[in-house]
Amino acid sequence: MADGREGETLAEKVARVVAERVEVVEYDPRWQGMFEAEREHLRACLPGDLVGRIEHFGSTAVEGLAGKPIVDMLVEVFDLERVKREVAGVLEGQGYEYFWRPTWGDDGDPFYAWFIKRDGEGRRTHHIHMVEPGFEHWERLLFRDYLREHVEVAGEYAELKRRLEREHGGARVAYTEAKGEFIRRVTERARGYYGG
Repeated sequence: MADGREGETLAEKVARVVAERVEVVEYDPRWQGMFEAEREHLRACLPGDLVGRIEHFGSTAVEGLAGKPIVDMLVEVFDLERVKREVAGVLEGQGYEYFWRPTWGDDGDPFYAWFIKRDGEGRRTHHIHMVEPGFEHWERLLFRDYLREHVEVAGEYAELKRRLEREHGGARVAYTEAKGEFIRRVTERARGYYGG
């Protein structure tokens, strides 16, 4: 494996990344540049006929919003089977960690390709979600756009994340699950607001 964990099983790999702690930090204006640089890198190394739009989402995409210092990216792909055959090996060869993961729950369709990019010290810098055009992931852009336009709601979200980080001691799964109701509620509001 490119990350130096030879012989690691999928279960061990999943357990390792899930055990990594969540850290909420103040907004960093470098996040936008990190997104742009990674977008250009992906465009340069991935098949042009496979990739559509590439979007920045999550807290790092909302100016002024505190969040995990990990740039979340949505990459539109037109054939996930081609991603498994043609992309996974290329990115793993560059040091990315690859997961074929379910959208919902632990083991249900639809699956999608998820990559973790790390810096030289092993800290996560990017989460890359490769999904087809009709996947529910695209609704996350409604949430992003709503927070960009409604600073007070973004402030509520920042406070919630800080509180959940403290309450759950940085435990990744518990932290993520605890944010779910707020995200669902705001996404529903955004759907109405944007006429979706």
